[in-house]
Amino acid sequence: MKRLVVLTGAGISAESGIKTFRDADGLWEGHDIMEVASPEGFKANPELVLDFYNQRRRQLLKVKPNKAHLNLVLLKKHFDVKIITQNVDNLHEKAGSTNITHLHGELLKARSSVDESLVLNWEKDLILGDLCKYNSQLRPHIVWFEEMVPMLDKAIEIVQKADILVIIGTSMKVYPASSLINYTKHNIPIYFIDPNPSIYKNDFNNLTVIKKEASLGTDELIRLLKLRNLKN
Repeated sequence: MKRLVVLTGAGISAESGIKTFRDADGLWEGHDIMEVASPEGFKANPELVLDFYNQRRRQLLKVKPNKAHLNLVLLKKHFDVKIITQNVDNLHEKAGSTNITHLHGELLKARSSVDESLVLNWEKDLILGDLCKYNSQLRPHIVWFEEMVPMLDKAIEIVQKADILVIIGTSMKVYPASSLINYTKHNIPIYFIDPNPSIYKNDFNNLTVIKKEASLGTDELIRLLKLRNLKN
């Protein structure tokens, strides 16, 4: 089976009702990014940060995967599919996908503030006083700005082995996720699905741009992959 790697961003979850990363004015749900997504913000106002992610977690527990998530599951019949996601939701898992690498953490997990390897499943509100076994405050299991991306090396290795790369619903502007496309093997097919594409046909060899929302775009992707298989 050919190895098909999918890189997903906020656009794939938007159709499920999860807002994209930030508004046009640069705010995230009305907050400055650094207030709610940085170690400094957590140190300055941990209650604000915990409440922010509690609201996101409550929302996530109410939403469902959309057609784009489900379409990726269908691809498992014909490809060895691996998903690298910038999203912190679990909608790929809910849809039935496996082999998922979360670059930026997971909303339904919490971790120790003193030992990042101590990670717990967490679906309820996270509040001040929720401590790990070292009596240290638990924090959201999210990779914040100015923090290392621990899964990056694994993601690079996955992309390097890809026979086909699919990018869905990401601006390709957030580093280091945006750099992953540069690790592909020479001239492999690349599909970029986004209604407002930020990369174009002349940027990479063998690039197909599908200028559609994620659900319709993955419908088109499946059609194009079938045609490619018929020709090969």
